[in-house]
Amino acid sequence: MQKSPSMVDVIEELAHTQVHDCYQCGKCTAGCPMADRMDVIPSQIMRLVQMGRVDKAMKAESIWLCVSCQTCSTRCPKSVNIAGVIDALRQLSVEQNVASPAQQRTVVFQKAFLDNIRRNGRLKELELVGFFKVGAFVKGPSLTFLFKDSLLAPKMLTRGKLHLIGERVKDRDVVRRIFDRCMSSPDTKDKG
Repeated sequence: MQKSPSMVDVIEELAHTQVHDCYQCGKCTAGCPMADRMDVIPSQIMRLVQMGRVDKAMKAESIWLCVSCQTCSTRCPKSVNIAGVIDALRQLSVEQNVASPAQQRTVVFQKAFLDNIRRNGRLKELELVGFFKVGAFVKGPSLTFLFKDSLLAPKMLTRGKLHLIGERVKDRDVVRRIFDRCMSSPDTKDKG
């Protein structure tokens, strides 16, 4: 009978890294531009995961404050993908319904943004706003949230900051191939 993978194993697979390679030098935290705002700093996140305290790491506000600048991973002397671990923790917190409603809205926005780029090859702003607002409304109904930014639109239009009609790139097939390659498993990336 095959043993089911632990949460640490799942994180290592998602992040393509070995969390036990981290020896707590603190370079990730020292280089992090958001560390001073975090409740649990990057080196502590790594230690929680190493100790199997993934549940506590998934509940940390820090994983949502991370701006994915990759500084932590770049600075790591053991080449541990700390940013990938934090990204995996975000993914797992959403899948396991640990993320707060505000954090879930962040995920809805990211999905709406990527779907918009996938469809058009570049950003169509009004389409993005529509999909995000509807998606976030479905996750946590609030009429205030749905219309909260609507008064900004006229000012943005007059300043040329909002485009009513976006353009599509001519060769959307290239964009599709980029997304397909990014979304494929690591095994198929090596072969392609």
